[in-house]
Amino acid sequence: MPLRNAIQVVALVACAVYCTIPLFWLVVHPFIARWRRYGRRSYVWILPIWGAFITAAFLSAWPYRNVRLYDSWFGWLPAIFLFASGFSIYSAAFKSFERHQVSGLAELEPDRHRQALVTTGIRAHVRHPIYLGHLCEVFAWCLATGMVALFALAAFAIATGAVMIRIEDRELEVRFGKPYREYKCAVPAVVPRFSRRASASSLQ
Repeated sequence: MPLRNAIQVVALVACAVYCTIPLFWLVVHPFIARWRRYGRRSYVWILPIWGAFITAAFLSAWPYRNVRLYDSWFGWLPAIFLFASGFSIYSAAFKSFERHQVSGLAELEPDRHRQALVTTGIRAHVRHPIYLGHLCEVFAWCLATGMVALFALAAFAIATGAVMIRIEDRELEVRFGKPYREYKCAVPAVVPRFSRRASASSLQ
């Protein structure tokens, strides 16, 4: 397989995964009371649903894989910066998050896992850094390839992500109450504001 074609396939698969992550959470958060009845067994249903979303996104984008805004290897220069930024954000975000928080088990099994509101580190600048990392990776692929299909998937991720963040914020307000409301007022959702810092440490 020629290198360009291989890059197309990898880019489409990566962006199909990244851009459907908000849909994964939109399956979880609005129906959290129902999923909690089953705990981690809920993933038997949730993961195949997400797999269907990924497949649908990939198949929808595939016919347009050769439509490009531009065709130049120079797009890899800003893309490399975004790839590195995304991985750096992931590293900072995962330092203060435990596995059950990242996977959603904290929401599905609240009685079995410590409920901690983390507002230090990168979360002193942005409430949802993992989603910011996802966007960096998606736009890196967009700039690297110039593929119109990837830009369309990125726009879809932004639209669904905005809805997902609102729902997740409401769920976190229910779990943590006033501390989270104060944190939400002080710290932006996705775009960091480095001129101000959240006036909180780790609230539990």
